Amino acid sequence: MNVIRRSSIPVTSKAMTTLILSTGALCAILGFVHFTSIFIATIRVRRAVPATAVANPGEGVSIVRPVCGIENFSEATLTSAFHLDYPHYEILFCVARADDPIVPLVHRLIAAHPQIPARLLVGNDRISANPKLNNIVKGWVAARHDWIVMADSNVLLPRDFIQRLRGAWRPDTGLVCSPPIGFVPAGLWAELECAFLNTYQSRWQYVADAAGIGFAQGKVMLWRRSILEAAGGIRALAAEAAEDAAATKLVRDAGLRVRLVTPPFLQPLGLRTLGEVWRRQVRWARLRRATFRMYFVPELFTGALIPFAAALTLAAASDWPIGAVAPAFLALWYGAEAILARGAGWHLSYRSPVAWLLRDLMLPVLWCASWMGNGFVWRGNAMRVADRSSSA
Repeated sequence: MNVIRRSSIPVTSKAMTTLILSTGALCAILGFVHFTSIFIATIRVRRAVPATAVANPGEGVSIVRPVCGIENFSEATLTSAFHLDYPHYEILFCVARADDPIVPLVHRLIAAHPQIPARLLVGNDRISANPKLNNIVKGWVAARHDWIVMADSNVLLPRDFIQRLRGAWRPDTGLVCSPPIGFVPAGLWAELECAFLNTYQSRWQYVADAAGIGFAQGKVMLWRRSILEAAGGIRALAAEAAEDAAATKLVRDAGLRVRLVTPPFLQPLGLRTLGEVWRRQVRWARLRRATFRMYFVPELFTGALIPFAAALTLAAASDWPIGAVAPAFLALWYGAEAILARGAGWHLSYRSPVAWLLRDLMLPVLWCASWMGNGFVWRGNAMRVADRSSSA
């Protein structure tokens, strides 16, 4: 018995040491990645490009805005396109059906702003399973200028909208985009959407942009017509279920870069339901998994859940007071997100930490759900991702 006891002590001690070292290393690595990403994104979004940096400001710009149905802030977001401080631009509203409820509002806005060249184009060119892409084909074809912006109907355009986009263009640029930044959320579930959009998804997009591997974001995309036409035109964006994934690959294949505008543009949210947020996040997760798998797989480790579990395990193994470790970890982890939100001027409220925690609890579930199917529904259209993943 003495031999057994003497031999078991070193084994137990070695196992405990291994547990402490492994959980400590996991916490340190994931914490370093988290705080570094916060730092990079904070610096990046605060580095605004002055409007004076725009070359040839007299060049015309066409703004293509797909519209479909009435949304929470439709009048405000669509009206914002008529009040831009840019000398020469046109607006092309695109709708698939003449009986869409948004049509009377668009007609009224066009009539109220006769000084701005604007048209409503009706029809649907079915070149893909993507209803938005089918809707904007006619806008791309009708655009009169070489600079073309595709801007979703729920994005609020600031007066210097075009200057910001064009100011981000460089000689090696093939596309300039902006991630949506949620604001004016009404209720907890809209706060949850802000938690996904702002200090999580936008943060990682700016980190990728800073690393020179920027990804397109379909909310706002500034093109030079010649670049897309050289790759096959607007129909080339039908190569993927999401036009922004196709745009990313197209631009990279041309040896050019996707760049993000700073500061990014706002998307007013209003009321949201949990079901709406969940379906939207599942759709985006499945699209990312199908198109950029190498970048999607590590997403499982980007939230707080895994490092938090590792921290508690380390505390238990080291005989530290868990009642003190748990709140200290959460305060540090989410305090960093609060610094990013505050520094960037993004939405921040007393509900934000709760929304961040809910988001991080959802992230592993969303990650798993992305592998459990290829289908999703977008604006009433059943779609599927073709699983042609890429590491590019």
